[in-house]
Amino acid sequence: MLKYFTGSYIFTLIGFVLAYLWAEHMHTGSGIAALFIVFVLSILEVSLSFDNAVINAGKLEKMSPKWQHRFLTWGILIAVFGMRFLFPICIVAIFAKVNFMDVINMALNNADKYAHYLHVSHPPIITFGGSFLIMLFFSYFFNHEKKVHWLSVIEEKMAFLGHFKSIGITITLILIYLTQHFAHYDDKYEITIAGLAGIITYLVIDGFSHMLEHHNLQTNSCSNGISLKNSCFINFLYLELIDASFSLDGVLGAFALSKDIVIITIGLSIGAMFVRSLTIMLVEKKTLKEYKYLEHGAHWAIGALAGIMFISAIHEVSEIITGLIGFIFITLAFISSLKENKKQA
Repeated sequence: MLKYFTGSYIFTLIGFVLAYLWAEHMHTGSGIAALFIVFVLSILEVSLSFDNAVINAGKLEKMSPKWQHRFLTWGILIAVFGMRFLFPICIVAIFAKVNFMDVINMALNNADKYAHYLHVSHPPIITFGGSFLIMLFFSYFFNHEKKVHWLSVIEEKMAFLGHFKSIGITITLILIYLTQHFAHYDDKYEITIAGLAGIITYLVIDGFSHMLEHHNLQTNSCSNGISLKNSCFINFLYLELIDASFSLDGVLGAFALSKDIVIITIGLSIGAMFVRSLTIMLVEKKTLKEYKYLEHGAHWAIGALAGIMFISAIHEVSEIITGLIGFIFITLAFISSLKENKKQA
């Protein structure tokens, strides 16, 4: 266990030091309070993203050891500076129609104003993430070739519906329509565009991923450096987009604890680092093969999270509910896997 999480512990220590120094720089005497907020945010991120670790592990198993390492190194840099800091700023700049540099200045020096603009941009942000994740959920269960089922009564019927090739897109479009229909008038257009962008982004990345995997199988090119590199790169992008979608809920919810973007970024990034370390552990220990329903539980948790995202575009939903639903699905899937293993023993 220690070898998998050593980097996370070091990252946590550095993060705590930086958070303390930043808080003391902004407001003398606020360092200890900032450390507590960072700790709570890191726990929040892990609780919201455990199912993300399971999904990531499924993709990482198909990648070379070099790209698995890059997921932990390059990936955490993207997660820290890209998804937890720059991505929300870009979203605010796009949907609030504010200059990018002004948003950065606002985030660092006028936290209340930045939080306001982020709140205004909440419906399209969360709809994009919901659309992307619900497509991921549908692609897993609407698969007529899928043989292993956890919740058999439901999953077998969903697998059969996979013969209808566009059913996932159709249902997602219906969800986007319903979301914008019940949303505030000013948010309808942005919600629609963001939802469609989520679908298109998923289809492009997933399409490239399948194309390269199919090419590798046809040419038997797993040892082919260029082909394997391209496939791993697409899967790497895929994982980063999944991480981005998961992080949206955490970033938006974090403002209930702090308005300081630096403190929020540090806290969520510590949690993201632990999730990545957990992902590597799941891959190397072959956990998904040992507990065969774990991946099912993770995808059900993703479906629940996506549904909550659509709802939260209209009405606020507590992060506690989001975290609990994911935890319950993962726990039940783990217990079912243990029972199944005992039957086969």
